[in-house]
Amino acid sequence: MYTFLVVLIIIASIILILAILAQSPKSGMAANFGASNQVMGVRQTANFLEKTTWYVAIAIVVLSLLSTVAMSSYKKASAPQSDSVIEQLMEVTEEAPVMPNQVEATAEPTAE
Repeated sequence: MYTFLVVLIIIASIILILAILAQSPKSGMAANFGASNQVMGVRQTANFLEKTTWYVAIAIVVLSLLSTVAMSSYKKASAPQSDSVIEQLMEVTEEAPVMPNQVEATAEPTAE
């Protein structure tokens, strides 16, 4: 389920990129060059692309939230119940670490 949602997010992201690139700029210097599009009756296309952008962006947000829920349920189902990170750190620190000054030298240096 998680993999399926990630694939859907990638597809929606590509569609969003294409919809944004296909839109004509509404302001700035490039808007002067795109003014002929409104004269030729391409206003419906601009409305469609704008609505598509909003719907796909909302779909990406919803799919991201669903994938987060699917990932957490997937992790719970696949992994056994593990301790929290703090408990794991406590277990590691309870073992007595060997300090360098506590290690006894086993071989004495030889003088030649």
